[in-house]
Amino acid sequence: VRATDADEGLNGQVKYSLKKVSELASDIFHLDSETGEITLLQSLDFEEGDSYELEVQSHDGGGLFDSTKIT
Repeated sequence: VRATDADEGLNGQVKYSLKKVSELASDIFHLDSETGEITLLQSLDFEEGDSYELEVQSHDGGGLFDSTKIT
């Protein structure tokens, strides 16, 4: 996930967090708060779930934010 902010300095720095995530998905996926990179913590098991939904929020140093759903 990638978000950009045209501001300079601290107000232009974007951080990422998971806003809504199921307990199962939180055991499987990791979101890097600095880069927005989503990685697997373990292998996917399609018997446990055939799809997952994460809601990722990006926020800047000025207190503004936006979110998106990843399926």
